[in-house]
Amino acid sequence: MIRLVAGYATAALTMLVLDGVWLTVATPRLYKPRIGELLADKPSLPPAVVFYFLYVAAIVVLAIQPALREGGWRRLLTHAVVFGLVAYATYDLTNQATLKTWSTTITLVDMAWGTLVTTAAASAGYAVMRWIGK
Repeated sequence: MIRLVAGYATAALTMLVLDGVWLTVATPRLYKPRIGELLADKPSLPPAVVFYFLYVAAIVVLAIQPALREGGWRRLLTHAVVFGLVAYATYDLTNQATLKTWSTTITLVDMAWGTLVTTAAASAGYAVMRWIGK
């Protein structure tokens, strides 16, 4: 149980730190100029907390645990990349398909970011869980 909690906490901390930096840098440079009218003046914390809680749990279940059971780093990276890409593509492509104002640039950059941050969080959580052992 300690191993699972440590892996989850490490993945969550990695994701929160990286995403915090990303959003601080990207919002004024990428998001605001392209979809500023859609952005809230201040993000709502409760949905953000629920998102991170669920997303990191999915990273653990869909990427970290299969890699620990069946094959190591290659399995981890494959699952993390696919999960991050598909999760962020779902959000971005749905927005692009349904909203009047959505930028293809945001879709492409955000999908790349989602792939990267998911893979980084999964890798950090996996490394800690391997280090702790069974």
